[in-house]
Amino acid sequence: MEVEAQIDQLPIDLLAHIFVLITSFTDLAQASSVCKKWKVAVKQSLALRENLSFAGWKMDDDSTARLVGHAYSLKELEISRSRWDCQITDKGLYRISLAKCISNLTCISLWGLTGITDRGVIQVISRASSLKHLNIGGTFVTDESLYAIANSCPQLKKLESINVWGTRIPVDCFIGLLTISPALQIKPEGLLLNVGNASMLPVV
Repeated sequence: MEVEAQIDQLPIDLLAHIFVLITSFTDLAQASSVCKKWKVAVKQSLALRENLSFAGWKMDDDSTARLVGHAYSLKELEISRSRWDCQITDKGLYRISLAKCISNLTCISLWGLTGITDRGVIQVISRASSLKHLNIGGTFVTDESLYAIANSCPQLKKLESINVWGTRIPVDCFIGLLTISPALQIKPEGLLLNVGNASMLPVV
């Protein structure tokens, strides 16, 4: 008579909490293929996560959107370019914008993603009503995305910082954002903006 392994005797909820500790998506995929019970537990573990980072992983639109779609409790999302180059495009950002967690996201990093444009970024930020920190540094987005942020201000009152390092956004485009939220931190540190007749303001 085959004896059931002790780990297989654990309830799904407890397995899910164990799988939350696993940061490797490859390992999670392998765990999900072990059996039906583990597959359900892996899915539940995604729903429990408050942050997801794809830095260091080779991701595409489908895999990224699918994982974010299961992460109902997600608050922080990092989709940054890594040595493996995340192949995320506007299509992926659009699908992410439809995820149930989008309105709960407080931090989004799109650092270095060269396959995205204003169209995808605007789609995401217009729905991320709890957003506090946005990193669009190293991308090819333009002032159009900043105008969208300013226009969405009633929904983005909580925005505290934005990183635009390496973008080609004219300095003047930040005036609208600072007018709405003078405390907004615009990075990189040391960037100076001349807002109207006000004195030069250091942005930290």
